[in-house]
This record gives sequence, structure tokens and C-alpha cells, in this order.
Amino acid sequence: MILFFRTPSESVIATEVDHTPSTGEIQKLSWLYGNAVVQTASDLKGYFVGPRREMITPWSTNAVEITQNMGMNGIRRIEEYFPVKDENAVYDVMLQRMYKGLDERLFTIDRKPEPIIHIDNLEAYNEKEGLALSDEEIRYLHRVAENLGRKLTDSEVFGFAQINSEHCRHKIFGGTFVIDGKEKESSLFQLIKKTTKEHPNKIISAYKDNVAFAEGPTVEQFAPTDQSTSDYFFVRPIKTVISLKAETHNFPTTVEPFNGASTGTGGEIRDRMGGGKGSWPIAGTAVYMTSYPRTNEGRSWEKILPVRKWLYQTPEQILIKASNGASDFGNKFGQPLICGSLLTFEHEENGERYGYDKVIMEAGGVGYGTERDCLKGTPEKGNKIVVMGGDNYRIGLGGGSVSSVDTGRYTSGVELNAVQRANAEMQKRIYNVIRALCEEERNPIISIHDHGAAGHVNCLSELVEDCGGLIEMDKLPVGDKTLSDKEIIANESQERMGLLIDESAIDHVKKIAARERAPMYEVGETTGDARFAFENPDGTRPFDLAVDQMFGSSPKTYMIDQTKERHYADAIYDTNRLDEHIRRVLQLEAVACKDWLTNKVDRSVTGKIARQQCVGELQLPLSDCGVVALDYRGEKGIAVSVGHAPQAGLADPSAGAVLSVAEALTNIIWAPLAEGLKSISLSANWMWPCRAQEGEDARLYRAVQALSDFCCALGINVPTGKDSLSMTEKYPNGEKVLSPGTVIVTAGGEVSDVKKVVSPVMVNDPHSVFYHIDFSFDRLRLGGSAFAQSLNKVGDDVPTVVDFQYFANAFTAVQKLVDQGLILAGHDISAGGLITTLLEMCFARTNGGMEVDLNKIKEDDTVKLLFAENPGIVIQVNDRHKAQVRRILEDAGVGYVKIGIPTEERHILVTKNGTTHQFGIDYLRDIWYASSYLLDCKQSMNGCATKRFENYKKQPITYAINPSFEGKLSQWGLNPDRRTKSGVRAAIIREKGTNGEREMAYMLWLAGFDVKDVTMTDLIAGRETLEEINFIVFCGGFSNSDVLGSAKGWAGAFLYNPKAKAVLDKFYTRKDTLSLGVCNGCQLMIELNLIAPEQEKRTRMLHNDSRKFESAFLGVTVPANRSVLFGSLSGSQLGIWAAHGEGKFSFPYPEEKYQVVLKYTYEDYPANPNGSDYNVAGIASADGRHVAMMPHLERAYFPWQCPYYPAGRKDRDQVTPWMEAFVNAKEWIEKVGSK
Repeated sequence: MILFFRTPSESVIATEVDHTPSTGEIQKLSWLYGNAVVQTASDLKGYFVGPRREMITPWSTNAVEITQNMGMNGIRRIEEYFPVKDENAVYDVMLQRMYKGLDERLFTIDRKPEPIIHIDNLEAYNEKEGLALSDEEIRYLHRVAENLGRKLTDSEVFGFAQINSEHCRHKIFGGTFVIDGKEKESSLFQLIKKTTKEHPNKIISAYKDNVAFAEGPTVEQFAPTDQSTSDYFFVRPIKTVISLKAETHNFPTTVEPFNGASTGTGGEIRDRMGGGKGSWPIAGTAVYMTSYPRTNEGRSWEKILPVRKWLYQTPEQILIKASNGASDFGNKFGQPLICGSLLTFEHEENGERYGYDKVIMEAGGVGYGTERDCLKGTPEKGNKIVVMGGDNYRIGLGGGSVSSVDTGRYTSGVELNAVQRANAEMQKRIYNVIRALCEEERNPIISIHDHGAAGHVNCLSELVEDCGGLIEMDKLPVGDKTLSDKEIIANESQERMGLLIDESAIDHVKKIAARERAPMYEVGETTGDARFAFENPDGTRPFDLAVDQMFGSSPKTYMIDQTKERHYADAIYDTNRLDEHIRRVLQLEAVACKDWLTNKVDRSVTGKIARQQCVGELQLPLSDCGVVALDYRGEKGIAVSVGHAPQAGLADPSAGAVLSVAEALTNIIWAPLAEGLKSISLSANWMWPCRAQEGEDARLYRAVQALSDFCCALGINVPTGKDSLSMTEKYPNGEKVLSPGTVIVTAGGEVSDVKKVVSPVMVNDPHSVFYHIDFSFDRLRLGGSAFAQSLNKVGDDVPTVVDFQYFANAFTAVQKLVDQGLILAGHDISAGGLITTLLEMCFARTNGGMEVDLNKIKEDDTVKLLFAENPGIVIQVNDRHKAQVRRILEDAGVGYVKIGIPTEERHILVTKNGTTHQFGIDYLRDIWYASSYLLDCKQSMNGCATKRFENYKKQPITYAINPSFEGKLSQWGLNPDRRTKSGVRAAIIREKGTNGEREMAYMLWLAGFDVKDVTMTDLIAGRETLEEINFIVFCGGFSNSDVLGSAKGWAGAFLYNPKAKAVLDKFYTRKDTLSLGVCNGCQLMIELNLIAPEQEKRTRMLHNDSRKFESAFLGVTVPANRSVLFGSLSGSQLGIWAAHGEGKFSFPYPEEKYQVVLKYTYEDYPANPNGSDYNVAGIASADGRHVAMMPHLERAYFPWQCPYYPAGRKDRDQVTPWMEAFVNAKEWIEKVGSK
């Protein structure tokens, strides 16, 4: 039956149960749904918008699990429906549908599982199902059927198509190219692999796993001793490997942007989870490329092509929804996004139309693992095959095939079926298990593989390899009982991993999985017969093939093409219209401010982030280099950057490929790499409209050849990458728009000291100079530049790197400057040219400017001087270091030019040939910010985008540090080398979806606590009583994905589980205890009424005023207070990280009724990121022992974690004043215990 609950906001929550619920169950559900009222009618009238009936949403999955954790059974599905005026209401047709009334048949799907089908006509089945099988592959399948003596099943044909799709097998990259009648000696794969063959450097694993691994440093592992129960954290050294990966999810993001980008991000994270025998993702990147969003009608460059009748979504919708999806997954999983890029582009010339109508969404990132686990083990007969993760649904069917062809080729039904759904919180649970196993002294995982394209059939077959395996169909979890065998075998439901586990370790792994609430299914075992099969209980086998029949004998791909010269007109311009030119360039999304992207994505989770996008006192997104520490000692780490140049690549694919590498390298150069260029590995991701027109395949070959040659000359390798070679959008009217051939290069490498990373923010030091260093050794050219694009041109005259060795020498010399701390500030020259670089170096400040003299640069054309995008950098050097800097550059044979000095005036004065031009920094900063504002208007509610635009430059972060604070660990006798127990015990408490526990645990440990890891399952099962614990911390994250309200499900797990509630009640009746809730933990404490239980009216936590997730490093003030943690910090002003979606304190009483311990420094948005009453960020109980706060002090207790910290203290302080809070807690407990 279905129960309907009407919420206070008038939405309807439909709840499917398999029994008549009791009064007690209805009361629990009413509480869970926010005091919703159960409806007596079983047929609700009116119009409603809600999820498609055939797709059980991740929201429902989480909601049902919450009810189970509250002790309720028999609830099958929960969905929310919103009333609308009539059937003409606007809704998302991709994810929702319109309902005329709601009744008992709401979830009824009138279909039964289809039986196994034996395919009579392979050709017809191929087209009907959109399998994209070639004629050669169909002939091969006919031969397989003949050899088997039977017709192939639908599961076998469907599975084969996905496994062997271009998307999965990269047949073009492994194929033979015949250009202008001549067969090329090397395939594209061979050209890429050549880089690692010639320069393996530190590579351990390449081209044979989900990720590439390079040798890493020895760092500290901080983890609980036994993760099958509650236990204490300890420290031990591990030898690491560094992982690098980037993945594109272009087709799904084009069709359904939110889930497309979300599952793309999730899939890429799983790749880094599935390396070797398991590894750890740590930080992510994202790149978005679309056609013009047309947010402002006055932009002439957006009129080069007419607006198309978009197949699924407009470019503006894609940008907003895709970035929302990618951000949402990372936020909920707990992976910070620390680097990325954005490009919008359209062009028409020579009768050809280009644009990212088929969009590019790339998710990438870095991670690490142990050297012990970096290679997969060999499957042996009798190994247990395990699947972890969610149920099977009719989701993501045929994604590998449909992603391999032009979008628009198949019916919308086929293309929609290929779109997946995302459940980040489920994936986090699986990751917690893998993390635990990899952190143990002996890892029981033999091999591991992520579920992606082709679902179980691809994942599990690759897992067992040639050993073969038998999968029991009835052991696979099925969330939709109408699925056929084919759909169960091949669906791409996300958040699943396949593992081979040693049989002796199965019970231990099950304990950890149960503790983490990670669904685990033992679905089969390896057989040793080189066959791979799925078997039903009745003995029928919907899939039964030899392993070599599945993967072998795929026909050789031939790419036959002719070189076709294409020429593009150069830009015509007036050098006297510099103001107009700069205004246009700064509004291009590629050049403009990316705040609309960074303000909604977590950039601090893990507490290991040393550099992300935002810098300076205004925290503007100006950094192109992301850096993450590998442990909490704040030294060894990984840097990551991105580069691309598709506009230049249109005119010259070789130059475009070289410039893409060059940009990635001039972005990563600001981090001190352990061995310079030898530390760097690249991921090259190729997006190309192959076979779309004559000459396109030849252009791809030229681009890959050029990238290979450049990397070989530099001595760096490309051990990983991906291709998506069907980048064409076809419209029903026959129109075809090609995405420009694009390579996105992601660079990653080991960092020797994360504290030495150079900032792009100029220092207002009158005793310093700015130098320009050219890396291109080429004359200045405007082809392929943002400037040309702003004039609707591409141009033939594109720059490149002329002398590869010179580039390497320049890179190495600048690395010396970085490592020796000789650079005050530095920024690369790329989109927007030199003038954009100089402006961006000034934007994140509230004062200061530059006087620039370009007379020493040999170019008379001022436009070329200012807007050419030849690879290069600008550095700022203190006068006392000038001689040393010059000597290092000159010894390396690297040219440099002094171009300017800082000035107090808020402008940049540029002088050339006796003419001086003034660029107003603050005026142009608003121009630069405007494109972000226009996109932010589409995602931020209640006028918050306008408030952000008005206030971003008025709210600099300020510090006021108490004179007693020394910044040294020795001030409190703290020792990071401590390996003995202190006897003062704290515990972090986490629920499924918590993602901020490790940084919190380490901060407690560094403050001198022995720290215990406690999960809700420990409390519910009675394994943990907290009797020996004096200080508990409820950590941040997204418990239950914030479904039904932040921390509502977590609170329910306490309130409706007797053992957990008894433990909590007992802890809070003791007088020797302290507690802290941060972010999600703050929401929990407020929901449980733990801060002010004496007050009649309760405080509430509400959605941020913007109605979106807010991420910012911002200022807080500590008012006079009597709390144990923050009393000694009264009067301080400090920087701190905020990252939340429901952080608004709503108080029923005046401010003086509360013990406020933290306030946002400014009352207005965005520095008050949620609109909290009285701009409150944290409150304490009346006795000062218990604190609930939204910002994350555990991500700001080292100066290197803080993207803005007082300049005079940044290199001197070991810790920030936030450490004092936990020192206070420890001293209070010791004092109370001594009485």
C-alpha cells in the first residue's frame, strides 16, 4: 500500500509499505518528514511534479535506509511530489514527470521481467538496441554462435557490444591510420606509450589499470588500529604511490547534465579507488566545455551561430546542471575539487560549424596508495567474487555503445536509457571499506575493479581475467523486480565495486562492511576454466562465453583519411580601442571569473588542501594549480593542473596539442616538484569528431604525434588518458555541429613541500619588480586566442613552442626559484594574454596596482603584446633577490624582461613607445566578475547572486590574533612525533555519509588526545559505550545525503535505537564531558536539542538563503564567551572554512539568550554564507561545555590549510589559533579529572 504524507510546505511524500503500518510507525514517519500529516485519502487530486515512476531515485534509497535505521521494516520506496498549478507548469522532463493526481498505482510499472531472448537477426537487434556494432563485429558474433552451436542470447550480444564499444576498447586509438594513402608506422596508442617507454621516470603502472601509478614519498598513515570495531587511531609510515586519472562523461552530460556529470565524477573517483588492490582518491579536477550560454543578449561574439533547437538541454542549462552534479557528488563523497577549467566556444567558417553542442565534461584527479598494493594480484580458482554497493535498476543501459556514436543518432528513448543516477553517499560507504582494507597490515583484496560501462558483465569479467568465473544471478541485488536477466547483467547503476577476496578473509571483510553499512554481496567465485557465465537457480545461463570470445578477435580498425588544409581569417582590430578589447575578452567565460563554479564546491574537505582555486584577502578564483598534502605533516604532497587550447588546435592541431601541454606545465610550475619535470606525469584526454568530415582523422593524428614528440623532448610521460571520438551533434533537420578537436591535458606530480607553493596574488611591496619570462621562443601571435574569439575569429597565425629544450630549461630554472623561495608571486600567461595575467595578479587585493613598461619586449603591436597567449609567466621578485634570480635564469640560458613595479594606485599603467594606457583594476574586476554573476543568477536564490556581486569586493578577510598566541606547538608541549598514549580520550562519531572525520581526528590527536573512531553502528549494536571517553565530536559531511533534512536521519538513528540513545543520554548526564558538533554534526546537535535543552522554543538549522551549497574560506569573530573551547580566543578574528547547504541558524529568541561563540565577521552575504540570524556561526551550551558550529576549524589549524593567512606569520607559525580550542579541551578534562 501507499501512504501519502502532506508536509508543512505542501509537498506530498509517498511511502510504499508492505503492511498496514502501526500508529507508532506513522508517528515516526511524521517526525521524519518534518511533522507531515498522513492523508486519509488514497487518491489525491490536482497536478504534481515528481520523479519518473520507473526510476527509484537515490533520494528514495537513502530515505528508505533512514527508516530501517530507525527500526522500521517493510518500507519499499519513498518519493516526494510537489503540487503545481496545472499541467503547463515547468519541470525537468529528463528527471521528472507530470502527474494528474496521486493514487495507489503511483509506483506500479506494468511490465514483467522479459525472458532470455535468443537472437535470430543480429543486424536488426543491433540497430533496435542502439549497440553501435560494426559489420565486422556482427560477422564475428555469427562465427561465435556457429562455434557454440546455438544462437547468442540478448545478454551476450548486449554485453559484447558494451565491452567492445569504442568507449570501452578505444579501437581508433589502437587502429591503423592511413593518411594521404600512406600507412602510419605507429598507432595513436603507440605514440602515447612511447612517452613512458622513453621516459618511465617514476612510473610503476601504466595503461593496464584504472589509473596510472608513480612512485611516491614515504608519509604518515593515520588510521584506526582495527576497523571492524571502534578503536583508536595510530600513526605508522607507509611508502606511497601517486595516482593520476581523468575521465570524460560527455554524452551523458549532454543528455542529462546533472546525473551525467555527477556519475562522471563518481566513476572517475571509483577509478582511483580501484587501482591495484585498492587506493585512495584525494582531490579532483573538472573541465566544462559547451557552446555559448547566451546569458546576456548584448554579446556580439555569441551571435556567430543561430540558436539551435537543442536536442536535450541548452548550453546554459548544461553549465549550471552539470557543474551542480559534479559538485554535488564531490561534496557528498568528500572529495575536494581543487582545480579546473571552463570554455565556451562556437565558430562558423568555410561552411563548417563548430561548437560544443555535444559537450565536454571531464572529471579528473589525483590520489595515492601504498606501494605494496599498487599492482593487482592474479586470480586463482576458488577466489570469492564480491560486489559492494547499491541495487540494480533499469539505469545506464547501453552507455558504452551510445557514448561511442554521434549524439542524436538514436532515438531519445535509447539515449535516455543510457543515463545513470548517482548516490555519492553509497559510494563513500564502499570507499570506507576499501580504505580500511588498504590501511591494514595485510590487505585481503586480490583485485578490484569499478562498475562502469556494461555493468557487471564488464566489471566482473575483467576482475576474474582468464581464470574465468561463475556468477549466481540470485545473489545480485535487484532494486527493480521487473528487470530482465540482460538488464541485471549489463545495467550501469552506479556506486558499485567488484572485488576478488581471499576466502579466508571474507568474514573479516563482512564485519567492516556491516560496520560501514556498505552493502556487500558474495556473488560467485573464480572457476579456473576460462569461461565467464551468469547462472540462474534453475540452471539457465543468460550469459555463457569463453573469456577470449568476449574480448578476442575484435576486428582491426582502419582510419583512412586525407589531409585537408583549413584556413581561418585573422582578427582585424584597432590598437586604439584597448578598453573595448579588454572588456570583451574579460567577459568570455574562459577568461572571466569562475566564482559561480567555486562557490558551490567543497575545496577543503580532507583537511589536506594546500592550494585550491581561491586566493587572497578577497578569495577570488585565480589559482590554476591545485596542491594537496599526503599527510597532516604538511610537507610531501601532489600538485595538479589542467591545460587545453582547442581554438588554436582548429587552425593548427599540432600547435594546439603542444599549447595544451605547455599550459598545464606553466600552471603546475608554481608548486615545488620533487624532481622537477621528471616528477610530472600527464593524462591526455582526446575529444574529437572523428569521421565527421574529411581531414578530421588526419588532424587527430597530427595532434597526437605533436603531443608525443613534445613530451618525449621534455622527458615527461603520458601514462594514462581517455578518448571520446564521436564529438558530433546531429539534429533532426540534418544539421551537424562538430565539437572542435580537443585534448585536455592534466598534469600531476609529487611536491617536495606544500608550504612553498607560489601564489598568483601580487605583494604590494615597493621594493620589488615584475619579470616576464617567455617559454615559447616564438614571436607573439593572436591566432587561437581569446582576443580573436571575442571578435568571432580563430586566425591562422597561432603560437607554439618553437624550442622544446628551451621550454624545459625555462621550466627547470623557474622550479629552482620556487624551491628556494625567491618568488613573491607568479602567474601564467594563457587565456586573455599578458594583460589578463597582470590584472588577475591584482584582483584578489583591495589595494595596490602596477606600473608596466613593455618597451623591452620586441613587438610594436600593443594588442599582440597584451593579448597574445604565447606560453609564458610573470613573476614578482623582491629587490634583495633580484641578483640571485637573474643568475639562475641566465645560467640556464633563459631570457627575462623586467616589465614593471608595484604601485599604491589602484590601476595598471602600461607604457609602450611613448604611449601610456591606464587600466582601472576595480572597474575591470567587475567586468571580469560579470559573467560569473550572470550564471550565478541561475543557481542562487533570493537575490543572493546580486548580493554576492555587490559585496565580494567589500568583505576582505581580516585577522586579529591574541598576543599570547605564539604559533608554535611547543607553546603547549605538543609533539607530532608522539607515538605513546596520553590517557586523555576523545572520540569522533560518524554516520554513513560523514566525510570530515580524519582531519578532525588528527587535530584532536595533535592536541594530545587519544582518539577513538566510533560509528553509529558501533553505538546501535552496543559495541561502544563511550564510558572511557570525555570529549566527543560529531563530524561534518552529508549523513544520509541530507535526505529529509540535514542530520534528520542521523538524529533518528539516535532517537529510535535504544542502545544508541542510552549511550548518548548517559554521556550528557556526566559532568566530566565535552562535545562539539561541526557542520553536519552541528545540525545533529541542534536536531537533538543538545545545546539549549532548557529553552522552550528550539533553535533550528535551515537551508542557506541562496538555497545552494556554499563553500568559502571566510572570516569569523570570536565574541566574548565562557565556553571551554573558545573562551580564551575571545576577541580574535580568524579565517576558517565553511562548506554546507543547510547552515542557517534560526533563533526564536533575541541574541542575548544564547552563548554565541562564533560570528561571521560581516553580516551580509556572501561573508555570512547562509543568512544566519545575528550572523552566528556557532553557539555553546549555558555551561560552555558543548558547542555546535557550522564552519570547519579542523580544516584551518595549519597555516598551509588557510588560503589567506597573515603574511608575517604564514612561514613562521606551525599552527593557527584554532589549535588552542582543543588544547583548552584537553586541559579542562585533565583539570576536572584531577579533582
